[in-house]
Amino acid sequence: MSRYARHFRAILAFACAVLLAFASTSLALANVPIVQLSTDPYTNTTSQHQTEVEPDSFSFGSTIVMATQVGRFNDGGSSNIGWATSTNGGATWTHGFLPGITVFQGGTFARVSDASVAFDARHSTWLISSLAISTSGGSVIGAAVVVNRSTDGGLTWSNPVTVKTAGSTGNLDKNWSVCDDTASSPFYGHCYTEWDNNARGNRIQMSTSTDGGLTWGAAHSTANRASGLGGQPVVQPNGTVIVPIDNANESSVLAFTSTNGGTSWSSTVTVASISTHTVAGNLRSGPLISAEIDAAGKVYVVWQDCRFESGCSANDIVMSTSTNGATWTAVQRIPMDPVGSGVDHFIPGIGVDRSTSGTTAHLVLAFYYYPTSSCSTSTCQLDIGYTSSTNGGNSWTARTQITGPMTLSWLPNTTQGRMVGDYISTSFAGGVAFPGLAVATIPDGGVDCSSGGAVCHESLDTVATGLAHQIGRYTSQHDRVVFSGSPSAPSGPLTAR
Repeated sequence: MSRYARHFRAILAFACAVLLAFASTSLALANVPIVQLSTDPYTNTTSQHQTEVEPDSFSFGSTIVMATQVGRFNDGGSSNIGWATSTNGGATWTHGFLPGITVFQGGTFARVSDASVAFDARHSTWLISSLAISTSGGSVIGAAVVVNRSTDGGLTWSNPVTVKTAGSTGNLDKNWSVCDDTASSPFYGHCYTEWDNNARGNRIQMSTSTDGGLTWGAAHSTANRASGLGGQPVVQPNGTVIVPIDNANESSVLAFTSTNGGTSWSSTVTVASISTHTVAGNLRSGPLISAEIDAAGKVYVVWQDCRFESGCSANDIVMSTSTNGATWTAVQRIPMDPVGSGVDHFIPGIGVDRSTSGTTAHLVLAFYYYPTSSCSTSTCQLDIGYTSSTNGGNSWTARTQITGPMTLSWLPNTTQGRMVGDYISTSFAGGVAFPGLAVATIPDGGVDCSSGGAVCHESLDTVATGLAHQIGRYTSQHDRVVFSGSPSAPSGPLTAR
């Protein structure tokens, strides 16, 4: 072979390698095996069945508990909250439905929404908080934040206890719970629940329990009486509670803290502005945050954002981190796809292996996406993917498809669009990650899920064997912000039930 031929072959090999590397960041890979955990058993004619949406999860040791809305109503809430528990690191699952909340399972409330899972290690108690909804007078009202408790590892659940009632003029929304599980913390065994009061401009409120969720203290506002939506509190090993949250019109991410076990709460600080691309196809999707914490107390907050895309043409998932809740890093793009790929990423759920920390922290991010952002209600194809990092988010793997595609007409309809959830969640057990996912298949007869009498098929699923973290090759250190803007201010306070 001549030296010219060798030179040409070397150039060709290099070009192919470059193309292959680029393709690996822009092409979704093969589906990951998933397992269905639950099925909507309810038959009330006022809900869209069989639908399970908006799952949250939490893990402690080898136990994972997931919770989800079951039987979604069009204008807010669901027939009940379902749960699925694994006590062996995701190998097998048991599932059921919470007692005593709605009229469909022995309770008094018309509907329920916004399931959030927590574990209190000091009192060996699992908690699922939720938003109980009334419909008196034809209005859908967040009537109370309630908590169901389990003292047998998440296998059976008590009737709910009340965290806070709305009263005659309140309208509560978007609760989230967490517990202090560090034995050396001065507030070990404190549990915290956050929500907002939509009737008071989305005023943020917090309540604390010190007895495994049996009783809850008075509601406290932040020091500056801030408004917000979709907070996700986390607790550092020293007992400091950090609460990342969207502001009331979802145009910026805020955070506030407590250093005294929930007796008082700081004023909010701004983490970052939000720039968001409107997701096509009338899919319900807003830039609510997902937050997690590593073993050293570093907080990771992610949300959907278009600041790195020319003309805000699609959403990336972006991240900011903090070690104290007061100062936050500059927003960085999570580079599972190249800038300008046209892939639209949204509804993220970040998981952190809480046995790892800092530059060796293991992260897995699950999310929904469209392979192309410029689609329509009839052409959008909805997928679920993930990316991972083994160095605290300094570099990431290429996007990998978990499942899909799904057609939007397979999803239940709501007044804010077709729904998989306002959030999803990812939890680690045994070093691998289990995202809670709302997965839809074609309804019976091929009809639209929202059609009268349709039998939908949207269920709570997770991956069969857990997602292993992988060494990421892609960084965003050279990405530049090319768009600045924020969502248009709404005409009134936002709700996300």
